[in-house]
This record gives sequence, C-alpha cells and structure tokens, in this order.
Amino acid sequence: MAQNMRAVGYRTAGAPGVLEDLELPAPEPGPRDLLVRVEAVSVNPADVKLRASADPGPRPRVLGFDAAGTVEAVGAEVTLFAPGDAVYYAGSIDRPGSNQQLHLVDERIAGRKPSSLGFPEAAALPLTTITAWETLFDRFRLGPDSTGTLLVLGAAGGVGSMVVQLARALTKLHVVGTASRPESRTWALELGAHEVVGHDELPHGVDFVFSPFTAGQIERYAEILRPGGEITAIDEPPGLDLLPLKSKSITFHWELMFTRPLFQTADMVVQHELLNRAADLVDAGTLRATLAANLGPIDAAGLRKAHEMVEDGHMVGKVVLSGF
Repeated sequence: MAQNMRAVGYRTAGAPGVLEDLELPAPEPGPRDLLVRVEAVSVNPADVKLRASADPGPRPRVLGFDAAGTVEAVGAEVTLFAPGDAVYYAGSIDRPGSNQQLHLVDERIAGRKPSSLGFPEAAALPLTTITAWETLFDRFRLGPDSTGTLLVLGAAGGVGSMVVQLARALTKLHVVGTASRPESRTWALELGAHEVVGHDELPHGVDFVFSPFTAGQIERYAEILRPGGEITAIDEPPGLDLLPLKSKSITFHWELMFTRPLFQTADMVVQHELLNRAADLVDAGTLRATLAANLGPIDAAGLRKAHEMVEDGHMVGKVVLSGF
C-alpha cells in the first residue's frame, strides 16, 4: 500500500507539548493483522507515562492503545474478520500506536464494535474493559455465583468504572467503590456500586481489592482484608513491600492487559472473545459506555489537551478523540 497517512507522535520524551503532527508511510498487514482505518481513539494513563519518560529512539513514536475503526485490509491468515467490519481494541505496547489513520492490530486481540455505539463511545472501552475483565475473572477467578465484598479504589476512573459494572453484571459480589468528589460518587453509583466511600473511609472485612494506586497502601490493605483475601494491582510502585500481607495469607496479583499480546500466549484469542462478550453486554444494555469527553479530531493539539486531562488525575470516565 504505497500511501502516506496522518499520525501524531513524539521525538523526545517530555511534557504534552512534545506531541506533533506527522506524515508517515501506511503500514502493511502481517499474516494475522488487521489494517484498521481508525475512526476514534481514547487516551489512557499508559499513553501519558510513555510520552513523559520513554525515549522513542531514532524515529518518532506513535502512541495510542484504545481504538475503534473499520477493517480496511487483512493479512493472509486472518479468519476472524473481513474488510468492512467495525472493530474496537486496545492494541499492544510493543507495536506502533493507534494515533494514526491506518493501524495494524492482531486479529486475536480485536473485538467486534458494539453495534449500539458510535466509534467514539466504542473507543473508550477496550483497554479498561480488558483490564477489568482479566482482574475479575483471570486474577480473582470469580464466577456468576461468587459472593463477598469487592473494594474498587478509584471507582470513577477508567478501569474502576468497568470493574464496578462487570462485577455487578456478572457476579453476586457486594461492590464498594471509593471516590472523593460528588461527581465521582454519583458516577460510581450510577454504574452500579452498592455504596461509595471516601478514600480515607475504607471498610473492613473485604474479600477483594482492586488497586490502581498501590504505593503506601499495603499495610492498609492488610488491615481491611479478611484472612485469605486478594488484591489485584495495575500500577508499578517501586520498592513495594508485601510482607504485611503474610500473616493473613493475602494473595497479591499483578494485572497487565498487554501480557497476552506481548508474549503471544497460547490463549491470546481470549481478548478477542471477551471484547465480543462485552460488546454483547453493551448492546443488551447491561454495560454502559464510559466516554466523558470527546475533544474532536485526532491531531496533536487535541491529543495534547487529552494528555493534560489524564495527567491531571481527576478524570471521571474516559476522554476520546474522533476523526482525522
């Protein structure tokens, strides 16, 4: 495909201002790849973290994980999709990102776009949905009859919003969220939390903790969890000391939704399957889209603004950009 495309990337790590508009050659799909015409993208903390600290090397780096768009072409071994299909996905951390007009993604980590959602609403969902799903059903190994209390830290955030919804829809857990502002509390309750408490009012006797902000919290978790309880963390605080968890035999899990595509695991297609299941739940009205702001076109100016909003740390739901 001898054509160029618009993209947004950076040449030097730093503040949001390093993001710039680019023109790059369009990519060619590998055997299992979909070539997707990107219609909308969402910005996640992972984008912000990489832009601020990851040296892109000799070529500009294009960021972006969440995307929704239309399949333009497929690789020779693709069986799950065909040109013209509408898809949504979160991509992989070891490949060029979705902030470009034409983007490659392995078919095994893409799902069918929920038919009831537009591209912007769909783009808000994949990364947070996969992370929440893997937290609940891969790490905690919960099922439809699972009971107990789940504490969701940052329940109005991107991943927290999906943990709350999936736990309510697909388990029998009592879901307690944390939020500090009135709009965050309202958002978490509307998504299905049974109750919402302040970040400094954590309940005791919980069975499961979802932790997006783990630094300095381990002793606190050890105190509030029941013996045999479990924690899943999605951040990476340096020097984390887990010894306070030992006396209660508390299990600590890591969750990184990029693990399957990064290591090409044998069960990589699970992400395709869970995104399709999530699309069914959205179309049935069971799951709600978490788009909170659509900043318009996918360009450097819009992405700088989106990065600033995510970096601020007070986002409720997700910020999206749509159209090139």
